[in-house]
Amino acid sequence: MQMQSGTTLGGRYVLRSLLAVGGMGEVWRGVDSELDRPVAVKVLKEEAQSNETFLKRFRNEAKNAAGLMHPNIAQVFDYGDQAGTAYLVMELVEGEPLSTVLEREHTVEEHRLVRMMIGTCQGLHVAHQAQVMHRDIKPGNLLIEGEDHVKITDFGVSRSHDQTTLTATGMVMGTAQYLAPELALGKPATAASDLYALGIIAYEAVVGRRPFTASSPVDIAIAQVNEAVPPIPSTVSPPLAALIMDLLEKNPKRRPRTALELAATLKELRLPTKAERNARERGAPEAIAPRRTGHAPPRVMPPSIAPTRYRQRPDAPSKRHS
Repeated sequence: MQMQSGTTLGGRYVLRSLLAVGGMGEVWRGVDSELDRPVAVKVLKEEAQSNETFLKRFRNEAKNAAGLMHPNIAQVFDYGDQAGTAYLVMELVEGEPLSTVLEREHTVEEHRLVRMMIGTCQGLHVAHQAQVMHRDIKPGNLLIEGEDHVKITDFGVSRSHDQTTLTATGMVMGTAQYLAPELALGKPATAASDLYALGIIAYEAVVGRRPFTASSPVDIAIAQVNEAVPPIPSTVSPPLAALIMDLLEKNPKRRPRTALELAATLKELRLPTKAERNARERGAPEAIAPRRTGHAPPRVMPPSIAPTRYRQRPDAPSKRHS
């Protein structure tokens, strides 16, 4: 079914304009004619309709996100199928993905970053309490609106405690640059896995680049497992740098235990004033490096990972809900 402005889905959702195009779907600005409210409508692409994995992922997003009610989670209103075309109706967020902010600004001021992290933690806590692990926290899935208010979106690869995995044995889903080491090794996702991804985002936001890069997603996944996190520059406030390093511990048991605990820590974090920052930069200490915990672990090769399961970079900067 070809989507265009004016197309009506489910007898009530009228498409107005195309907002974004992703790997498996399109996101349209629309209106719910029955309730007279704006909505975002995600439509599965025609070529994806016959792919059972894409269909399961789409249904997963509908089922898992629909049960999550929180100001920091983009709410899902409805799910349907019309003429063989699956669609998802959700809250219209008038903002931009964090990936767009990073593309434009390269780094984020520390107080802004902490506000965004707190909002993300609050949303993640609700998801984790419902036993839903997002598994794909990345800048493209954090929509920023107003005064740095975060809306988490795209629960397409999330997994609840009563769902089977969407992947075949030895394969994982997610985005390699933000993938926790335990997921690269094929282990189950936990709350700590989502917090690791948030740590990667925080590192990227203060340093201006991701900690692990390579020529292929598989090589990046291997680096997540085996390589030490590059030291954070001394221009970053030591308390924030230390917290980021805690989030990027290879062993999930060494990370903050819950998103709620991390949010509380972030709220108590004392960040320097501009004057204090300038003074520190004039006599800056050495960069914050990972804590040494004895002998380096043996190099581990993750299980077979299908490169198509990853996207090499976050989604193109644009307003999006996928």
